[in-house]
Amino acid sequence: MLLPNVLIMSEQKTVLYIEDNPHNRRLVRRTLERRGYDLIEAEDGESGLAIVQELRPPLILLDIGLPKMDGMEVVGRIKADAELRNIPVIAITASAIQGDRERFLAAGCDDYLSKPIQVLELIDKVNQYYPSATNVYQQQKARIEGEKTSPDGAG
Repeated sequence: MLLPNVLIMSEQKTVLYIEDNPHNRRLVRRTLERRGYDLIEAEDGESGLAIVQELRPPLILLDIGLPKMDGMEVVGRIKADAELRNIPVIAITASAIQGDRERFLAAGCDDYLSKPIQVLELIDKVNQYYPSATNVYQQQKARIEGEKTSPDGAG
């Protein structure tokens, strides 16, 4: 059952950061933890997607150039899944060629930040896209309670 994780994630303002570079993860972790966010980290696309599917975090920060599965494939799979598609995904990448922002948005990312990461810009984007914890909790609690009271008698 997902309910305990939902409670913890909603109260702690959890963000998932999928990034293979430990220095970038440390910068984002320090920045967000100082502002009350709990950062879950994944080092590659495959493990990041598994975390998304298991925990359904309220916000995802996603590097594009990842090992095992690149960020474009990760966001494509997230947005193709009806259970996950409403989770905001912010691409964070060193790729800053003209047209990249549009390419990332077309792939399903909700927004884009370029590297090197600018702390104030990161904070603004996270605050802009982080959903209301109360809304996330209420939606997932209702879904879980609906599963418990299903007519098949399970729960």
